[in-house]
Amino acid sequence: MSDDAKALGPSVRGIDMVRVRYVDSQGVQHLVRWEEAADVPFENSRMVRAIPSHRDQGHMPGHYWVAKWGDFVEYESVLESKWLTLLDFDPHVTVFVTQPFEFDAIDARGTWQHTPDVFARRRDGSALLLDVKNPEQRDDPNVRMQEERTRRACERLGWDYGMVSEPSAQRWVNVDLLSSARRPLHLGAELVPRLLELAREPVEIGKLMRFMEFPDLARGVLYHLMWHRRIVTDLDRTLRETTLVKVAPEART
Repeated sequence: MSDDAKALGPSVRGIDMVRVRYVDSQGVQHLVRWEEAADVPFENSRMVRAIPSHRDQGHMPGHYWVAKWGDFVEYESVLESKWLTLLDFDPHVTVFVTQPFEFDAIDARGTWQHTPDVFARRRDGSALLLDVKNPEQRDDPNVRMQEERTRRACERLGWDYGMVSEPSAQRWVNVDLLSSARRPLHLGAELVPRLLELAREPVEIGKLMRFMEFPDLARGVLYHLMWHRRIVTDLDRTLRETTLVKVAPEART
């Protein structure tokens, strides 16, 4: 047991009953026991609650355009939109939804309800649940209790769970840059074969651009290929003109 769980005391160490409330793709509301919830395709469900939007609220909701399937997903804050971008970029994640369901549970401390922020399904069929919290709130006792309760519920369901705050700074800067080129290519699509050919062996970004007749256009196409992981590099380091990039093995033709 983690030190955080011990600090919360014995009242959240056991969960007596967990039910899950969700709205299916047809708009029908369901309330199921946790034993049934593990088999529910929440990635196809509708949001279980509307995200509030009003003047002077402390966060900024909006819509994120998902490159994986070409549609919008609502988010509740700018911080949450960062994690949607990272999930969109993650090759192991096939689909994700926000406000996917509500836990309705009872433990030794009493009843509790919680609507997680994001449910994601991976290629191997496994599930990931995320709660996105402002880092200034992470030490709040109520937030810590919510995290522990949700984590234990996910353990029973066989899901991975994380309460996340700001992503890794350098990786986020890079992924955010590439996300600007995530939409389908129109202008510059004819440059793709040339870029893939030139990057069959590791090459510096600056040198790669010097091979191109229209380097400004080619850079945007390069970022598009990097977003879709057809050309790869180490995104935990600063992207520079001297950064080495290369075609991903699966993208070689």
